[in-house]
Amino acid sequence: ETFFWTFCDDYLELVKARAGDDAAPAAQASAQAALRLALQVQLRLFAPFLPFVTEEVWSWWQTGSVHRSAWPDPSELPHGGDPAVLPDVALVLSRLRKAKSEAKVGMRTEVVTATVSGPDDALGRILSAATDLSAAGRLQNLVTDVGSDLTVSDIELAPPAPR
Repeated sequence: ETFFWTFCDDYLELVKARAGDDAAPAAQASAQAALRLALQVQLRLFAPFLPFVTEEVWSWWQTGSVHRSAWPDPSELPHGGDPAVLPDVALVLSRLRKAKSEAKVGMRTEVVTATVSGPDDALGRILSAATDLSAAGRLQNLVTDVGSDLTVSDIELAPPAPR
């Protein structure tokens, strides 16, 4: 269940723009394939606990019953990629959300700039997902700085739009 909520709060937000109609075809296809695979696996995992809901959702795009499908196996997942990307990028996204929440502005408020400091490997992972992070966090300018711990600072929010 924790994975599901992390997936919804972070991963879905991060790939939403890339999966949309305005994305480049290759990026869109990649995001949509990952989302389909994630949905298929999660439905099979939740099926014993939420039998009716999972069966209904499964029927929207799969044939047969989710309850007769094979239990998910790690071999179904594509190889490659760095599993540390999502936690690092999610941390930055959560800090942007927190800044907006503390400023009592909407989550669609633009972030003019934010500085992310951390080890080179963490910064590399964040930069590899910078396009998704910028779209999800509405971040215009990402500044990176090498440091010991992964931190987000100097978050500047755009002024509120006049009413």
